[in-house]
Amino acid sequence: MRSDGILGNREGKGRKWLRRRERWLVVLGVILHAVYMLSIFDIYFKSPIVHGVDPVTPRFAAPAKRLVLLVADGLRADKFFEPDTEGNYRAPFLRSIIQTQGRWGVSHARPPTESRPGHVAIIAGFYEDPSAVTKGWKANPVEFDSVFNRSRHTISFGSPDIVPIFCGALQHTTWDTYPHDFEDFATGSHGDGHPSNTDTPLVAWGAGVKYPRPISSSNHSNCGFRFVDDHVHDTPTPVEWGLHEIERVDVNQADIAPLMSTLIGLPCPVNSVGSLPLDYINISKADEVEAVLSNTKEILNQFLRKSYIKQSNSLYFKPFKPLSHYSSILDKIEGLISAIDYDAAMDLSKNLRSLALQGLHYFQTYDWLMLMSVITLGYVGWMIYLVLHVLQSYTSLPGNTFGMEQAVQKNNRGKIYLYGSMVTGMLCLLLLLEHSPPLYHAYMMMTSFLWVQIISEYQFIRTLWKHLSGRRTSYIIKLLATTAVSVFILEFLVNSFTERKLYTWCFLIAGATASLYLFQSIPWRSSISIYVCIACWFLSLFTLMPAEIPDNNQLVVSSGVIIIIIGIIARWLDLHAGGRKYWQSICNCKFKSSKFSSLFYLQALLVALSSVMVYLSTVHRTEKHELLASHQLINWSVAGFSMVLPLFSENSLLSRLTSIFLGFAPPFLLLSIGYEAIFYAALALVLMAWILFENTLLNLNIVNKSSDSTKSVTNNLIHGFDNRSLQLSDVRIPLVFMVLFNVAFFGTGNFASIASFEISSVYRFITIFSPFLMAALLIFKLFIPFMLVICAFSAITKLNQVPRLGCYFLVILFSDVMTIHFFFLVRNTGSWMEIGNSISHFGIMSAQVVFVLLLFALTNTYTKDIHCNSEVPSIRKAN
Repeated sequence: MRSDGILGNREGKGRKWLRRRERWLVVLGVILHAVYMLSIFDIYFKSPIVHGVDPVTPRFAAPAKRLVLLVADGLRADKFFEPDTEGNYRAPFLRSIIQTQGRWGVSHARPPTESRPGHVAIIAGFYEDPSAVTKGWKANPVEFDSVFNRSRHTISFGSPDIVPIFCGALQHTTWDTYPHDFEDFATGSHGDGHPSNTDTPLVAWGAGVKYPRPISSSNHSNCGFRFVDDHVHDTPTPVEWGLHEIERVDVNQADIAPLMSTLIGLPCPVNSVGSLPLDYINISKADEVEAVLSNTKEILNQFLRKSYIKQSNSLYFKPFKPLSHYSSILDKIEGLISAIDYDAAMDLSKNLRSLALQGLHYFQTYDWLMLMSVITLGYVGWMIYLVLHVLQSYTSLPGNTFGMEQAVQKNNRGKIYLYGSMVTGMLCLLLLLEHSPPLYHAYMMMTSFLWVQIISEYQFIRTLWKHLSGRRTSYIIKLLATTAVSVFILEFLVNSFTERKLYTWCFLIAGATASLYLFQSIPWRSSISIYVCIACWFLSLFTLMPAEIPDNNQLVVSSGVIIIIIGIIARWLDLHAGGRKYWQSICNCKFKSSKFSSLFYLQALLVALSSVMVYLSTVHRTEKHELLASHQLINWSVAGFSMVLPLFSENSLLSRLTSIFLGFAPPFLLLSIGYEAIFYAALALVLMAWILFENTLLNLNIVNKSSDSTKSVTNNLIHGFDNRSLQLSDVRIPLVFMVLFNVAFFGTGNFASIASFEISSVYRFITIFSPFLMAALLIFKLFIPFMLVICAFSAITKLNQVPRLGCYFLVILFSDVMTIHFFFLVRNTGSWMEIGNSISHFGIMSAQVVFVLLLFALTNTYTKDIHCNSEVPSIRKAN
């Protein structure tokens, strides 16, 4: 008789308790992932702005009375300096300035290089507030100081998206904007981190600016200039620029703010982190030192303010030791200035400025170690708790032994919960005394709660350890090997998020390996092994195709024909292959009624009709004719009606899966524009190969059963148990599911391709612009391959008679291994796309606990009554 782990054989009471526990576990998982998902905004995306910083009044005379700032949004350095195709330079006036009156160089913009962060860096002197990643680049999430704030009067004209950010709230400004219609974002790259898009031209001239200087060995030091992202400018000026004989002075984009402030004698913006580029300024040596010292003091003030805030809120404060004697350094600089030793004062000021910038970064990341440790411990605790639940509820561990120790464990749990609550309360009290944000308390409480739950199971863990210690060495090696293979597959999946071509190698190798194993195991049924190989190799082609799906109407129509052919073959096998040894579990020869035959013909007809409608809709759009209302009605009707029909199909495994495949084909075809329609068929073929492989393993494992196994089978039949216990070898099922679940998405695109979709993919359902409906249709299209995978997964758990919820918890366990990896891969620097993708990867894996559960619930309506026509239920010895 099947053992329910620690539940023993208490069928009624035990199962009710298990259902309650699993509902609670699912709720806990949803809350935990929602809370921990927010942690990246406390770790990676905290505002760098320090409030309450006093400005530093400059102690030198302003070399200029007024300043004019011209910004060309999106202008690249190479396009500005190089000649066009006809050999003419694009900015002849500014080139003459470079050659006769002013200074020039390359201003390096730190990604993201979009309009708002670029203007913030230039005018306010700090790099884009990372917290704005959740609010959009047009929003002004925090108030910040800028050169405009410090000026006596500002006159501004420009973009309607940019000018209001800096001038909208200022009383001393006169500003206006050009109409939105004048903007053209059709060409050029935005947000890209490539040097060609982050290197921008800088030209300065007028009062207080140095004149051009010929290049020589003594002033060629800028080739070693280090940009803000640690990119070193080590290449000479391109010859085609025609400026290789004039000294080039490169800067970081944030350096422009202190340059402007110095030229007109204003205090630097209080949150500026730019370094004053002296090679642009034409002032005396004494004023140069004063200007650099003013720049240094302004950054040092930010450091001191941040240090004070952190120290006043911390019970145990770790200061930034290199600046512990900053006041003595400032006194030394003042002494050197008084002694007219300007060179030494300059060097010491620059060193102090560098230390102040390091100190700012130190306090910006001050809580990182604590937060990342708490979140990591939380995820690890959650995964251990899941493992304990699966072992207790779904494995054939010695249930009687665990059951006897439950009484002792129950008495000690109260004490553990009490002590755990006390420790958690103390930790939260410490956070309260340090004025930590509310979410810090949530992270700590969630992590503490999980580990208290784990410790409360110490009797089970101790008995489990004894159980494992008593096993053979071969079993321990098998356990370690399974763990290693699982981690390898999960790391493969992590890397596939950025390199989808990995799936090509995956399915090439999997196809060859699986077919070779099948051929050796069942050589008289080599057709199955050949099919598995061909199906896997066919699917491997799609991840070599472009993520941006090219429009190919003929391919979509042809896909409908291929889908019908696959359906016909599956229907024939269902009716005629049931007598064969390796097909009897998944086929059903009993149902030959005209009702089910008519249903199959109707589904095939709907697939054909959807192909015809794809052709007609595309022709109308190509000829620029509006789609007829009748066509839209037909498309909506076909898509909706076809998805209901599988509920009325036969309940044999192959018949029901074939009906589901045909039922979701019409909406997928109607939403397809190219090769993804073929991918739908290829994925279904691989899912069938997976089922055949599992069915073969099932039959191989019930051959030559011992008499004990036969008795066990008889008992199962008598007591009505539908599921057997999970075993170590069953780990392959959730692992294969995760690979197929991910390829269901990456087979036709990646994260970058989601944002750019062809409008014709929704044109067959809607012809007017409706962003929410369009987005819903596109998301539904993404869901369809996922549903096929989950339907196959459900069928395999029924075929193998393993508990589906137990496998679901293993899927969540494996997902969280990937989640931890993505947690450490979140980026707060780089291009907008890189930052967004890193957040998306982490967010999607975090949401998978809910996402997969919802899809399981949805597909359960289609798969709950699937019947596997086995002669003898599968049973395997517990390893």
